[in-house]
Amino acid sequence: MNELISQITQRTGISESQAQQAVQIVTNFLKQRLPGAAASQLDNFIGQGGQGGKSMGQAGQNLGGMFGGSDQPPPTRP
Repeated sequence: MNELISQITQRTGISESQAQQAVQIVTNFLKQRLPGAAASQLDNFIGQGGQGGKSMGQAGQNLGGMFGGSDQPPPTRP
């Protein structure tokens, strides 16, 4: 989870504590909406610090693709 928090702080410029809160909010949101088995896998993945065979960055990219996102960071505004 630390790698995910680090990615969020680097890409958004928010503090580490804010990024940690964001991760918790998103994790709880997903767990409430995923089927039981998938929610359990999410718990296991987060609990292992993302050591389920992929880095957190790769997992985030995969999740982004599942929800129609891309693996590119969002464009910056002038």
